[in-house]
Order: sequence, then C-alpha cells, then structure tokens
Amino acid sequence: NMRMLSGGMKRRALIAQALVHKPPVIVLDEPTAGVDVELRKKLWQFIKKLNQKGHTIVLTTHYLEEAETLCNRVAMMDHGEIVALDKTKNLLNRFSAKNLNLRLDLKGQKIPLKLQKLIQNSENHSISFLIEEIADVEFIVSELKKSKIKILDMELTNSDLENVFLKLTGSKK
Repeated sequence: NMRMLSGGMKRRALIAQALVHKPPVIVLDEPTAGVDVELRKKLWQFIKKLNQKGHTIVLTTHYLEEAETLCNRVAMMDHGEIVALDKTKNLLNRFSAKNLNLRLDLKGQKIPLKLQKLIQNSENHSISFLIEEIADVEFIVSELKKSKIKILDMELTNSDLENVFLKLTGSKK
C-alpha cells in the first residue's frame, strides 16, 4: 500500500514504475522533493546512470544545485517565461561572478549602506556578496574595516546556477 510508505520510498516506487517499460525519454518532475540528503544523492547517481545508458532525462526542479549536477542543458523559467536555455557550462561561464562569503562579528552594527547593493544572501552573521571583479573584495573589506566590523571567516566561491538565475531575473534571495 503506497500510503504506508515514507516520502523517499514513494519516490523510489514511482521512479521504478516509470522505468518498467524502458522508455527512451524519462520525465522526472521534482524527483528529490521531500527526500533526505542521503536519498537525494542516491537518486542523483541513479539518474546519471540512466542518462549514461542512453535515456534522455527531462527534469523539472526548483533545486538549482540539482540541475547543475545532473543537467547538460538547462532552461530557466521566471513567471512562466523561459529566460535562459543553454548548456549548463555556457550559462555558468556567461555569468562569471563569484560569491564572497563572510562570517562577521557585527556586535549590533549594520552593514554599511555602500555594501547593501552587493549583498546576495544574509543569515545571522553570515553574508554572501556577489562580486564581479577582485577589486570588489578589496572594497568590501575596506568598508567593513572602516565600520569596525570584524571579519571572522572569508571564502571566495565560483558562481552557480542560483546566481545565474538571480542575475537573469534581477531577484535577490
């Protein structure tokens, strides 16, 4: 009885059911929604194997990390309109911005106004800035220093599909 199964087991059963007749094209709608991290990784491996065996996979997902991991080509939609359709690597290369992830000791202070427009994401004392060039890092560090905000940790990471989507749509997290 399907009602007795956990969310992860239901996902597995539905995928197995879809594969019984060995279709050349497999449409997966949010295949990892509501599953734990371990099962998500297993499903990713399984989807990759299906693709390697010659199946075409059409995947819909809100998890852009999932699309980046699994897809050779990506179509991005915003409010029902396609805003990008290209190879994943081309989308990532087209928007080569980086993330500067900082953990700050704010002590009740606010981020300087000059830096507000560069903020990509903010949670507690961790802030991600979207930077276009290395001079932005120097500017951010300088402004924080002027405001006497101490940097506890710093990491510079490459752009991902989430940043590409935000850049294309003009949205902020």
